[in-house]
Amino acid sequence: MDPVVAWTPWPDLALPVAATERVELLADPDGVPDPAERARITFYVPPYMSGRRGLAPVADMTALSVLQMPNAGYDDALKVLRPGITLCNARGVHDEATAELAVGLAIAGRRGFPTHARLQQQGHWDRGYFPGLTDSKIAIVGYGSIGRTIARMLSGFDVAVTAFSRRGTEGARPVTELADAIGGFDVVILILPLTPESTGLFDAAMLARMRDGALLVNVARGPVVDTDALIAELESGRLHAAVDVTDPEPLPDGHPLFAAPNCLVTPHVGGFTHAFEPRMRRLVTAQLARIAAGAEPDNIVARG
Repeated sequence: MDPVVAWTPWPDLALPVAATERVELLADPDGVPDPAERARITFYVPPYMSGRRGLAPVADMTALSVLQMPNAGYDDALKVLRPGITLCNARGVHDEATAELAVGLAIAGRRGFPTHARLQQQGHWDRGYFPGLTDSKIAIVGYGSIGRTIARMLSGFDVAVTAFSRRGTEGARPVTELADAIGGFDVVILILPLTPESTGLFDAAMLARMRDGALLVNVARGPVVDTDALIAELESGRLHAAVDVTDPEPLPDGHPLFAAPNCLVTPHVGGFTHAFEPRMRRLVTAQLARIAAGAEPDNIVARG
């Protein structure tokens, strides 16, 4: 078996003894191996949230066999795949952090945090009225590991949760039924992957089907939602939104979504907590140990 040459953000990984004999962890003082070193790399983990910049070196990694993404989403990595490369995602690493943000955004949106924050900045006291999360009907669109974690966290609230997924398995309804059912929910949480089918799923027509006063929470990918259509609904006062992902991303300074009423925007921080590094280290260590032992890595989502 050929040796594993790994370039990761953590050259100090504590590998099992059996793996150290077959795995070489690259460390470069400048953070980027020179071209000759890049041509030797067989296992690569881009820096978290590095986007296209982090994926660019893949073009020089002629021996690369495993591209291990540090994200649960991997749509951007599909563009750099080529024959011989196995793509793995970070399923399980971000479940709790992203789920807690989704629940936090749902609470914030239903309790009027965006309005209260703006009034605080204005130095103005006005209670207003907001419905709250209790007794809400909530749809979770996307029922992978993060969607299931959101449902588990919401089980501690007095809410009714209905899940939707592409296949409609594990107790979820098929997403093909979403358009007919969407008007029955007070909160809709998006956590589905970005695919040709999900791109633009929440367009003007789908948003128009949502219940008056409903809250849309997006912790999936920005292009799942038509931004212009969402802004129109927000400015009309009919819908509320709390989004961690946007289209475009990052939002340019002064973008109208920032100023839209009843909208809370967080800058794609769903998995960006203190829990990320230790969990990702454990995943990468386990992946390298499996590969060194001649097994396939876990979390395979595509092959070039």
